[in-house]
Amino acid sequence: MAGGKLSARQKMINLMYLIFIAMLALNMSKEVLSAFGSMNEKLSENNQSVTTRNQALLVDLATKADENPDKFRVLKQKADEMGSLSSEFNSYLEDLKGKMTAKLEDPTDYETMDKGDFLDEHFFKGDGYKPEGEEFLNQIAKFRNGTIEILKSDKNLAPIAADVERKFNTSPVKNRDGIEQDWLDYNYKGYPLVASLTKITQLQADLKNTGSEVLNSMLSGSLKADASMTNYTTLLETTKSAYFNGETFDGNIVLGRKDGSTKPNKVELTLDGRPLTKDQYTVEDGKVKLKFGTGSAGEHVIAGKLTFLQDGESVEVPVKSTFATIPMPNSATISADKMNVVYRGVSNPMTISFAGIADNKVNASAPGLKKGSGVGKYVMNPGSGREVTIKVNGTLPNGSGVSDNATFRIKDIPSPTGTIRGEDGNVSMQRSNLEIATIGAKLDDFDFDLPLQVTSFKIKIPGQPTITVGGTKLNSKASAALRKARRGDGITIFDIKAQISGNSSYKLKKVSPILVELSN
Repeated sequence: MAGGKLSARQKMINLMYLIFIAMLALNMSKEVLSAFGSMNEKLSENNQSVTTRNQALLVDLATKADENPDKFRVLKQKADEMGSLSSEFNSYLEDLKGKMTAKLEDPTDYETMDKGDFLDEHFFKGDGYKPEGEEFLNQIAKFRNGTIEILKSDKNLAPIAADVERKFNTSPVKNRDGIEQDWLDYNYKGYPLVASLTKITQLQADLKNTGSEVLNSMLSGSLKADASMTNYTTLLETTKSAYFNGETFDGNIVLGRKDGSTKPNKVELTLDGRPLTKDQYTVEDGKVKLKFGTGSAGEHVIAGKLTFLQDGESVEVPVKSTFATIPMPNSATISADKMNVVYRGVSNPMTISFAGIADNKVNASAPGLKKGSGVGKYVMNPGSGREVTIKVNGTLPNGSGVSDNATFRIKDIPSPTGTIRGEDGNVSMQRSNLEIATIGAKLDDFDFDLPLQVTSFKIKIPGQPTITVGGTKLNSKASAALRKARRGDGITIFDIKAQISGNSSYKLKKVSPILVELSN
């Protein structure tokens, strides 16, 4: 364009071409800067959603640790240690982002963030690093190494450690020319401010997603362990608790979970130390059905093991059960109609009788025990303590007396599950439906039909303070905050207060939270 003698007209055309090319470059630069800004905003929104989800998972893990400390206490400790590391690293990154945008008039005007002066001056000094640059690398290493140390000791969490090593690796890298560069130079030196801001937001996303992956793995890993054959025990089913001389024992040894597809590959059992022969038992519908003489009066022991094939390996389940043979009715049959324990806060129906003795000749007594309607029917309302002993006296036909007693464990009602319009756990819902939905509570897999009444709850909407609501529906303050939520936001409903309908004096355990994702 600039070579040779050009006319005035040609010079003007050439100048216009140069101006046009410069304008194209300027527009492309602005589009790229805006694209980085949009990506940074989306990452920030996602980070808020993941934070809410992680909080709900932590609440769930804490509840399980309270109810079953032997299984979940160590996992909860690991989660707390990881949470401390993540919180410290995230706070550092958030503070750094604040410094990066402190002098900007409008932190959302991404087209003005085309310079890399801040981090170039904040991190670097010549070919080396300033203390601030070293601190940035140290913060990454502290989170990375601390997290790996926590995860590697648990075989279910160890695979996540490799992913943490990859995401937070700060080893030197090769650029596109094949020249090795320090990680900090390669990723942050000379970049526009908005690009560096987005990269740091991505670091926050990686650490939050790592926490979510770990918490999900902890909870799902415990469910997998529950399903393992090593966690099964054996139960002895009988049609009655005692047998007379000369009767045939018709008991069944079954696993704690009754499943027709679960059959032992090998049965090795003894009765009072003597091996059972194959004609004394059969394997049907997942049960080892026993058929042998009850023997002399007294207690008899069935022991041995059942061998199952799991994942190509043999797993042994030990067997140890007892039954009694009696010559005459001299012991009481005492059983809870619905369970082998009695629950505090519930009227527990019970059947109490002496074999061979009329109901009007039997007397049972215990704290909280009352006679019900029907033969041998009683109702137990246990008070404080861990156990209750029921004493039974009976009069035999010959006029002599017999007595017996039985001790039952007293358990509290299990933790209720929070519900919204009857659904629990993670729920997807439209904003209008959430605004009018009813918050409830239920007892999953509980033997009693026990109606619960919610009296209050708390709701946390991203970007809004926690709101306490009385009753079962959102109040005006919560509805106003809900209107500010965005599509895809995770809304947590927690600290749900519930009571038994008609029995407000009994204090229920903590109700599990609900996580609602807005679908519009």
